[in-house]
Amino acid sequence: MKKHILVLILALGFVKNYAQTDKAIYSVIDAAAQKVAEESKAYSVSVGIIKDGKIYTRHFGEIDKGKGNKADDNTYFAIASITKLFTGQLLAQAVLEGKISLDDDVRKYLREPYPNLEYNGVPIKVRNLISYETALPRNLPIDDELRKNMTDETAFLYEKLNDGYTKENFKKDLATVKLNMEPGKEYKYSNLSLELTGLMLENIYGKSYETLLKENIFSKTGMNHTKLELDKNEVQANGYHENYRLMPVSRSLLWGSGGSKTESTMGDMVKFLKQELDSQNKIVQESQRNIENSKEDWYGYFWDKYWITEQGKRGFKHGGSYGINSLFTVFPELNVGVCMIVNINGPEIFSALYNGTTSLVTDLVSTSDKKQVYGYSVKKDKIVFSYTHPKNLNGNLINTIAVAGSFNDWNAENKEYQMIKKDKNLYELEVPVSRFEKGKPYSFKFVLNKEEWIGASKNTSNNDGTKDNNLTLVL
Repeated sequence: MKKHILVLILALGFVKNYAQTDKAIYSVIDAAAQKVAEESKAYSVSVGIIKDGKIYTRHFGEIDKGKGNKADDNTYFAIASITKLFTGQLLAQAVLEGKISLDDDVRKYLREPYPNLEYNGVPIKVRNLISYETALPRNLPIDDELRKNMTDETAFLYEKLNDGYTKENFKKDLATVKLNMEPGKEYKYSNLSLELTGLMLENIYGKSYETLLKENIFSKTGMNHTKLELDKNEVQANGYHENYRLMPVSRSLLWGSGGSKTESTMGDMVKFLKQELDSQNKIVQESQRNIENSKEDWYGYFWDKYWITEQGKRGFKHGGSYGINSLFTVFPELNVGVCMIVNINGPEIFSALYNGTTSLVTDLVSTSDKKQVYGYSVKKDKIVFSYTHPKNLNGNLINTIAVAGSFNDWNAENKEYQMIKKDKNLYELEVPVSRFEKGKPYSFKFVLNKEEWIGASKNTSNNDGTKDNNLTLVL
């Protein structure tokens, strides 16, 4: 009897601790969502995370002001360019199956010759597609003039331009496109490249792009609410311009492989996060691979960026539709994924989502609430800058760490401020105290692999108090 009581007590204790853990995680989500809401000024904020295989979602505000229509896990949002990750997985699958090679000329998978898809004899290769280095225009039909003056009317003008524009129109216009540089030389974001990829995939598999999505991604992940076209009784959540003008719903007659018409729910997005964190999934791993062995950042298959951060590997994809913005982020080394969706447009929205994600994950993995000076110490006549990469992360992925601040014009390339590896995850740099004026505050950050700028966290007492979260040094 005593044994059974002891087991029950232990079980109840486990449940209690488990619940406390969940409560703490939801508290972290709430804090991050509030931060995003304040910075974005959106009516609605939705957050979904997956941590060690467990899913958490939260929804805040209301979709339309004054209507009380709060979003939930089944609310449809336009996810726009997050669709490119679906396309990337389909292409990665084709590569692994030997149906296509990254070094192939893209024209090998088109049914027309397209002699214009080269520059000085250099063709567009498949690898140029996935890294946004095709030298192709941003969109077809060409919309460069519309992009010169973005206002709350622009979305409506886009829709007017694209109204009735078919796949046949696309193929015809593709034959008239002129490259202005060699493919593979320069990053140039292009939705046209993604529609071209959708066409190629259809030719490779002999199936529609939509069918390929359903058979290879949606059915396998249980993403039953991700669609290229909603049913008649289904409605997308409203999106707003930064001045709160109601925006139109994006329509397209093209493949949609760049994200022009994809609708999904937070319930499905967290399922996709789970799949993107599957270290045993060969297609996923190929789609995230550092193909060019870059020592800085990389793109995998159509990611916006993959790089090494304070939280280890971080890959993200931003989805920007008319009045709807989303950010899909994975942290494979932490086994954490985050998706945030707001129903507003504006120049600061991406930063709000990115910073909100960073804040959420930092708080999620924080092991201490103790405030302390971070980043430097003073030893006799030396200032010792120090950065310790978390021991549970792969320190071998760090190629360079620099100190950049107000004392060196924020120059991460300054040779005198390159840190030295002291241990597996510890980097230090000694600088003479004489370079700094006593009592004067200096702001600084650490720079990983020339890309990731690391500043103050919530546990840092030497935070400069600005939006940039710089570290502060004072003698």
